[in-house]
Amino acid sequence: MHAVWIVVSSRKRRNDVAEVSESDCKATEAAKRNVKRAQEAAKRKRTIANLPEATRRGLAEQARKGRERGGRPGHALEDRNREQLYEIAREMDLRGRSKMGKWELIDAIRAAR
Repeated sequence: MHAVWIVVSSRKRRNDVAEVSESDCKATEAAKRNVKRAQEAAKRKRTIANLPEATRRGLAEQARKGRERGGRPGHALEDRNREQLYEIAREMDLRGRSKMGKWELIDAIRAAR
């Protein structure tokens, strides 16, 4: 095993020397690469920012209504979030519900009623 020596500065002593194994160095480098890749992917994705303005406005309106209700579900299906709709679909035992989005869940629940 090859050891890599690094200089660690501390408040008590300046330039303490610590031994770090090569595998620790590789793991650290891999973690840094993964973080960088995740940050780049998040920048590329930014799905809400890339939506049309009318759609963004609609999402903001839904969020505002939810805040006004204090996070409680509304009576209309449109006023509920995807998790709440998923629970309704689960109780109704609708097939394929895990792959459905909010509006698909609304359509499926209405069709099943």
